[in-house]
Amino acid sequence: MINIVFLGLVSFFTDLSTEMVYPLIPLYLTSAFGATPAIVGVIEGIAESLASLLKVFSGYLSDKFQNKKLIAFTGYATSLFYKLALLLAGSWAGILAARVIDRFGKGIRTAPRDVLVSESAEKNSMGKSFGLHKALDMAGAAMGILLTYFLLRGSDGNFGYKKIFMISAIPAILGLCMFFFIKEKKEPCQPREKEPFWKNIREIDGQLKLYLLVVVLFTLGNSSNSFLLLKAKATGFDDTSVILLYFIFNITASLLSLPFGGLSDKVGRKKLLVSGYIVFALCYLGFAFSNSQPQMIAAFVLYGAYTATIAGVERAFVAEIAPTHLKGTMLGLHSTVTGIALLPASVIAGVLWSQFGAAVPFFFGAALSLLAAGILLLFMKDVKPKAA
Repeated sequence: MINIVFLGLVSFFTDLSTEMVYPLIPLYLTSAFGATPAIVGVIEGIAESLASLLKVFSGYLSDKFQNKKLIAFTGYATSLFYKLALLLAGSWAGILAARVIDRFGKGIRTAPRDVLVSESAEKNSMGKSFGLHKALDMAGAAMGILLTYFLLRGSDGNFGYKKIFMISAIPAILGLCMFFFIKEKKEPCQPREKEPFWKNIREIDGQLKLYLLVVVLFTLGNSSNSFLLLKAKATGFDDTSVILLYFIFNITASLLSLPFGGLSDKVGRKKLLVSGYIVFALCYLGFAFSNSQPQMIAAFVLYGAYTATIAGVERAFVAEIAPTHLKGTMLGLHSTVTGIALLPASVIAGVLWSQFGAAVPFFFGAALSLLAAGILLLFMKDVKPKAA
């Protein structure tokens, strides 16, 4: 469990750094470069999708070379270059390049980090372990957002944004320092017949194939969080208040991730996954209908509850049913298919917003989420960990 705590601290400091910046991106794009919601959607979709292609390959490399710690460290180190790119950006194209760098790093680190968490988990506590990691991850994000809120209150226009970009590099460095305390369990490499990468797809469990298809369907309606921030701003929140809303989302997810992860160890992953998709649908309907600030606050709380229900549980599910020698590959594949679907999702959301109004992309997302929940409810087996 100590290993998971230090892995969580890596994510804590890195997400503190990242989330000091992330909620500012759509605001910075619109205020400094006059970007439209459609442009914001294209930027987020391209950044997420291009980087996500790397996740399955970084997972594959983790399985092949058994050096997960080094690969994860390389991905986290990219966070520093992201901040530099933001400082140098002189147009929305420059912000796009910076976002690609950031997501490039996430694409490298996600799968090997998740394998490290799964290998460090105690028996029958996979959900709890991923829940603990996610709790620390989201706590760091919440702290970063809160820090940005106080810094932004006294800032001076676009210069204030750049000052925050510079300060955010400090926790990123602290996160890298945590790697000195992480121990990797290295198994002796067994000689295996060389096979084309995609030939391993045949070894995927049927339930995992079903879940990956459902993830693609769901993600098409789950656009970038940037649209949530823009919707909040349209409801009457100013830039600094929008930051606080994002803090509420993250702190809610942090507080609930560990108990929901532990609950999935007891009742099975299916119930949590289906519940999470239903909560997401209710949340997006809340965003669609919200026309007052109290309603918007409630929607962000609900969004945090959805994140806590799904994030750690789905990783635990994938890690449990993946073949042992392909665990990194399968965790990476899950992240990859999610990221690839984010490009059309964000573009669709941007177009729907621009052409039909701010509520329409949220109706669309709620409908796909309910469809995803229905498919899991009808066709997914209840994978429940066996008692010790």
